Amino acid sequence: MHRVVAVIVPPVLSFDVSIPLMVFGSVPHYDVRTCTARPGAVPTVNGPDVVVKDGLDAVADADTVLAVGSGGERAPEEVLDALRGAAAGGARIASLCTGAFVLAQAGLLDGRRATTHWGLAGDLAARFPSIDVRPDVLFVEDGGIFTSAGAAAAIDLCLHLVRLDHGAAVANTAARLTVVSPVRPGGQAQFIETPLPAERGTSLAPTRAWALEHLDRPLTLADLAGHAGISVRTLTRRFHAETGLSPLQWLLHRRVDRARQLLETTELPMDRVAEKSGLGSADSLRKHLVSRVGLTPTAYRAGFTQRTLS
Repeated sequence: MHRVVAVIVPPVLSFDVSIPLMVFGSVPHYDVRTCTARPGAVPTVNGPDVVVKDGLDAVADADTVLAVGSGGERAPEEVLDALRGAAAGGARIASLCTGAFVLAQAGLLDGRRATTHWGLAGDLAARFPSIDVRPDVLFVEDGGIFTSAGAAAAIDLCLHLVRLDHGAAVANTAARLTVVSPVRPGGQAQFIETPLPAERGTSLAPTRAWALEHLDRPLTLADLAGHAGISVRTLTRRFHAETGLSPLQWLLHRRVDRARQLLETTELPMDRVAEKSGLGSADSLRKHLVSRVGLTPTAYRAGFTQRTLS
């Protein structure tokens, strides 16, 4: 039996505590336990306490150790020591959501790629600059250490670990028993809006509004400058000062946004979506959407359509 031990670090979401028990416990291949620095009632941030009976000695003979919780707060030193010891002993190490902060505090993510909930990714990167934080993926592995984003992404990571251990059939069984999708890859985006810099000026606002009305046209720098009545050089300088992006970068962001809207709300074929959003061809649409959200246009439409398609 493969022993999975989830180290619970308050404050924690009760849902996060249940994920390892739900996924690994759904198939007869794992012995799943929870432990904490101070066994007993562990407070949660969204409901009643959860009771964790085992102490950190449970980590000693674990094959997989999951850091769960903390909310980004400092974990007890004995927890960090236990995680370091497990890693040194060859255990597979992973974190669910804000558990990435615990692994970071233990020094286990130094020089590695990692992720956490997108809302806290900036904080993780600022506090631990040696970590290559990836805010736009569901989960990531680097050097045998796994980290996941929040909520459902933690389920995806646990299913991925089952798949690594016992293959797709067992992982799919676990997914069916827990009534979740078995197919979401780690590189899929967390489906947050790509953060654009706040606009800091309005002198080119009319030109930006005009461009949004003509995204289906092959707009050039000269077209934008001509509308604004300024030189291309001045346009580029002002555009960057006001948006934090070059004119062409800004156009690409807006075109992908338009394509996503069309995929969600229309039945247009892919070449027409590409044409109406100004991305040119179905191949170009696919390239930019995969780069932006980690899904093909077909997969994006299937997952995010807002009405029943015939």
